[in-house]
Amino acid sequence: MDEASGLQFLSTHGRDRTGNDVIFAWLARFQAAAAAGADAVNGTVGALLEDDGTLAINATVDAALRAAPAVEFAAYAPLKGLPTYLDLAPSLAMGEHRTALENLGVHAMSTATPGGSGALFLAASTFAERGDNVLLRSRHWGPYRGFLRGVGLKAATYPLLPNPPHDATPFHDGEAFESALADLIAHQSKVMVWLNDPAHNPTGLSLPEASRAALLRSFIESALRHEHVGHTLVLDAAYHLYADDPHGWASTLREALEGGWPWPENLLICYALSMSKSHTAYGLRAGALVCLHPDETALGTLRDIMGVTGRETWSAAPRLAQYTLAHLHADEQAGQAWADERDRLAALLDQRRSALVSACQALDVPINPTHDGFFAWYECDDPVAVAERCAQHHVYLVPLSGGVRIGLCAIPEGSMVRVAEALADARG
Repeated sequence: MDEASGLQFLSTHGRDRTGNDVIFAWLARFQAAAAAGADAVNGTVGALLEDDGTLAINATVDAALRAAPAVEFAAYAPLKGLPTYLDLAPSLAMGEHRTALENLGVHAMSTATPGGSGALFLAASTFAERGDNVLLRSRHWGPYRGFLRGVGLKAATYPLLPNPPHDATPFHDGEAFESALADLIAHQSKVMVWLNDPAHNPTGLSLPEASRAALLRSFIESALRHEHVGHTLVLDAAYHLYADDPHGWASTLREALEGGWPWPENLLICYALSMSKSHTAYGLRAGALVCLHPDETALGTLRDIMGVTGRETWSAAPRLAQYTLAHLHADEQAGQAWADERDRLAALLDQRRSALVSACQALDVPINPTHDGFFAWYECDDPVAVAERCAQHHVYLVPLSGGVRIGLCAIPEGSMVRVAEALADARG
């Protein structure tokens, strides 16, 4: 029996979902080397590890989970999420700016999802027409395209960085962004942008205030010019609580509204939240899609749509993390204990990042600008060749489209010189 005959039951679109995930493939390379006795450096994983290689776990979250009543382990959650969790999500998204934005007339609606991936799926399945392009930066988390493809969407991109650099709006190519947006508007009745900021995966890049303001201004102006085209900005906030300015987008939005900018009725801003990293609870699959808009009636309609979409996709998001995190953050002492441990882990990442940047500067290795979160990035034309050369030094990194991802979340500070040396050798 040939392969084609043996797979007649497989759909055409299903045939595209083959191959091993590149990140897990390179993790397996590291694990094999370590098992064989090599002094190997693991820069492959996307989970935060302590310097001894064990998984970093926020003890406050762990204790709260173990104290949860048995029914919270066993029962379904409401389809849209536990009310206390749905109230927590906007606070985690907007931080200290939530009340000010509400006073400015901005309302929030939340839907519980299985992780940040579930939030992205909800956005993909709800805010674009089949066949549309969704606008991404040229460097982005690889599964974005799978989420889009799975609901009949495609991707368009604009440059991650301006060339030459823009002093007024660092790390943001406003002209390219506006041009790409206009091109979509010329062919689509809805436009959606996915922006992983702050603490971008895979580079660790974070936009400063001036660049956030410029991007938001461009998006609002586009919505005002094209009042019959829906405009949705999705902020992928998977790592934002490890950033120096975790609620920068809420601050930027607040300043824009206080400065007199209108909120067009065809504009929606969303946060795709993940509790996996911020609460070291990867396997509990806790996330949320938070939607902001001045019209509560419109948000009520979205709430119903999201609930039905979730019901028809994953039934209900897991209950345990929703209950636990809502109760943890409702307790001032527990919430502060969580924040203190989160700050320790953020400092660990900062120390590792600083060590890598210093080592790369000393060896003239041109890694990309990197500020926050779990990763750094080495841009190159042949990522596989660079990763293979690094592997010869038993430094295991992840080759992706356009460069090599460096998992600062997994590499001890003391190993950063080895990483820089391996990249310097690979550069030749």
